[in-house]
Amino acid sequence: MTEAPGPVDDVADLTPEWLTAALRAEGLDGRVTSVAAERIGHGQMGANFRLQLDGEGDLPATLVAKLGAGEDRSIVAGGYRKEVAFYRDVAATVAVRRPRCHHVSANEDASVFTLLLADLAPAQSGDQLAGCGPAEARQAVENLAALHGPRWCDPALWDHPELDRVDADGAAFLGDVFGSAVATFVDRYRPDLGEGDDALLHEVAEAVPTWVTARPERFAALHGDYRLDNLLFAEDGVYAVDWQTLGAGHPGRDLAYLVETSLEPDVRREHQDELVDAYADALRGHGVDPGDVAEDLRFGTLQGPLITVLGAVYATAERTDRSDAMFLTMLRRSLATIRDLDPLALL
Repeated sequence: MTEAPGPVDDVADLTPEWLTAALRAEGLDGRVTSVAAERIGHGQMGANFRLQLDGEGDLPATLVAKLGAGEDRSIVAGGYRKEVAFYRDVAATVAVRRPRCHHVSANEDASVFTLLLADLAPAQSGDQLAGCGPAEARQAVENLAALHGPRWCDPALWDHPELDRVDADGAAFLGDVFGSAVATFVDRYRPDLGEGDDALLHEVAEAVPTWVTARPERFAALHGDYRLDNLLFAEDGVYAVDWQTLGAGHPGRDLAYLVETSLEPDVRREHQDELVDAYADALRGHGVDPGDVAEDLRFGTLQGPLITVLGAVYATAERTDRSDAMFLTMLRRSLATIRDLDPLALL
């Protein structure tokens, strides 16, 4: 079998020769003779390209390549490492729908990485700004259960270096980073924030160090950023992509984050219970006793402002009107959920 090539940092380096070697290393007997690349998606921490392949033998017609983005990778390299770890080590142990991975590689510090994924076109990415309806949300929570269920409370998760448990020092550090990010976020977006949003964000920031280590007896593998922009909706179901926030922890964090950031508050209020039931039923299909999923969702709602604010402040991609509107929309929906469910009372 051909030896797999190392990662590249420029789409121009995805040459026919490089692609041929990568695909042959995975067992595809073909040769790429030409490739055309087109930028796709709205990634904040990576660059995605659709590759049109011409060649001979056993080759897909198209692939999606994912590479690093931005000049300073010091903050996001850990995310690249996690995505590489998902496709190398975790994906085969869970049932979540995700694109087939044809190649994964990274340099030593993970500042440069390359993924080649199956192209799921004409599947459509979710739209974080527009949100979704209850039918799409139900598909998404059922797929989420296929991530959580197979490794539910599996102590072997903690053996993986990219899934290490957050200890008190790590929680304090996250609290400091998030608190600083909240201050930057509020300063940047103050004219667009609603009444009381500033104060509630600071309450959440104070609670995060306690919250992130609470209820340790209940855990699963987590996506960490399981939201519409990271989901592809196809005829045969929904697929999850962008695994740069892979972790392990309380499963309510993923569930709440999807529900609170995807649905407008009035829609969420009407359909929240049925989405909780759909997720619980899907967990049972993986042999899990789901317990009180409604309380899991309530507990997990701090994930919304946590990931939204950190994403807005530390994303390596250039700010755009769309990204600003997306972060503000996600925050508005998340804070409405927190006001409705009062997760801080659980702490």
